[in-house]
Amino acid sequence: MTGKGLDVVGAQTRPKVAIYTRLSEEDKNKKQQGDYSESIQNQRAMLLSYAAECGWQVYDIYNDDDYTGADRNRPEFGRLLADAENGCFDIILCKTQSRFTRELELVEKYIHGLLPAWNIRFVSIVDGADTANKGNKKSRQINGLVNEWYLEDMSENIRSVLRERRKSGFHIGAFALYGYIKDPDNKGRLLIDEEAAAIVREVFTLFSQGYGKVAIARLLNDRGVPNPTEYKRLKGLRYRQPKGKNSTLWKYSAISNMLTNEIYIGKMVQGKYGSVSYKTKENKPRPKSDWYIVEGTHEPIITLDLWNRVQALVAQRAKPFAVGNIGLFARKAVCHGCGYTMRSSKSRGKHYLRCSSRHAYKDACIGSFISVEKLEQSVLGEINALARAYLDKYELALKIQLADNLKTQKSKFENELATYKKKLAEYSVGVKSLYIDKVKALISEDEFLELSADFRAGKQRVEALIANTEEQLTALGDRMRPDSGRGQPAEQYISLPSLNREIIDALIERISVGRRDAQTGLLSIEIYWKF
Repeated sequence: MTGKGLDVVGAQTRPKVAIYTRLSEEDKNKKQQGDYSESIQNQRAMLLSYAAECGWQVYDIYNDDDYTGADRNRPEFGRLLADAENGCFDIILCKTQSRFTRELELVEKYIHGLLPAWNIRFVSIVDGADTANKGNKKSRQINGLVNEWYLEDMSENIRSVLRERRKSGFHIGAFALYGYIKDPDNKGRLLIDEEAAAIVREVFTLFSQGYGKVAIARLLNDRGVPNPTEYKRLKGLRYRQPKGKNSTLWKYSAISNMLTNEIYIGKMVQGKYGSVSYKTKENKPRPKSDWYIVEGTHEPIITLDLWNRVQALVAQRAKPFAVGNIGLFARKAVCHGCGYTMRSSKSRGKHYLRCSSRHAYKDACIGSFISVEKLEQSVLGEINALARAYLDKYELALKIQLADNLKTQKSKFENELATYKKKLAEYSVGVKSLYIDKVKALISEDEFLELSADFRAGKQRVEALIANTEEQLTALGDRMRPDSGRGQPAEQYISLPSLNREIIDALIERISVGRRDAQTGLLSIEIYWKF
């Protein structure tokens, strides 16, 4: 029998064990969707047998199928840890330590930290990890390092394979661009989805005929044409639900992105975003020079002639009004009603900001509208009032905390330095442990040479990071001295006669513009500062 409350005979004296199983990355031979893999089944059988031989009472079995050892958000892993903290069982039993986690940081945090504090014993059968045996802590740490290296190497191997496939023009991704579907018979190739492609052609044609992006969105919404996300949902295709309101309607940004996407002329464009680290799913934009662009990989939806005409119109309409190279409040002013960025317009020589989605969504948006001149006066008044509240310029410099806040940088560098020094200590311990294991003939000469070389390389890399971080901290300390001139930037924010883009970027996160009060005539403006 398996599950909670199993084998209650003698439960008052027998230790309770939680069995944890996880599907390995290289083993996904499921019989059908929803079944546990053969690997999971084998683990369960092995661990149940081991628990029975030890006379342990099985509290529960936790199964994470199709999750990697680097994933910290495994649902059953989280439930296991919550039950451990609540003292639901006495032992955690796994096939190997890597099934529990491949991250050295989590090995130290849980196996060597929190689990002992919760009076939970950790046991893995194959590699002999057992926290009840203090003598094998070093081997558990070495296992953690090896697993960490495995994750890093596996991540780089996967990245290199994906890079080569992108360079060869294969489509890499979970979602096909609106207007295309994945070829079921040729992995990495795109086929035209005629129903969606007809809408794409219509958007390009309307824009070439003089229709604006908001006007096109309004036409599609009036006709009840589902936007790309809703279309894929209705068709049963894979899609990503975007954040925000009115997700079933077309909006300005969807039209704008479509009109400049080169995939529609037969080019494969990939790599616009890249992951920060193999330990996180966070992605950041990459410069266009690092994108993977391959021509002629699939059938185009838009002819080259129509594409060129549209790009000429896009470039013509994208010219900013004359307040420098970029609008004074570009990407800063947002509509209080719908949260979308307000766009600039010009009428009778004056510049205005209006909600970009007010026509596309009709009653779904309040239609925020304000002249650039009035918004500048309001913001300028707030900044000068704030500056007058601080007579000491150095105190003001501390309060406004610009994007390159020195205290934040110092704290960041200090945390990084502490992490690097901890890692260096781990490498030093690892090298000593390896030598002891070699002397005791626990590992071979070849294994010792290979592992010690890895340890030395890692140690040198961390030492270089420590030296670099210490140099940065020293330079930062010089900048933070009272005589370093740090207060000088504050002078430009006291009694300002006018605003410029540099000041707006330095001080303001965003500006929310609301509806004008019908009785007082006052316009609601809310400024979100960076300090």
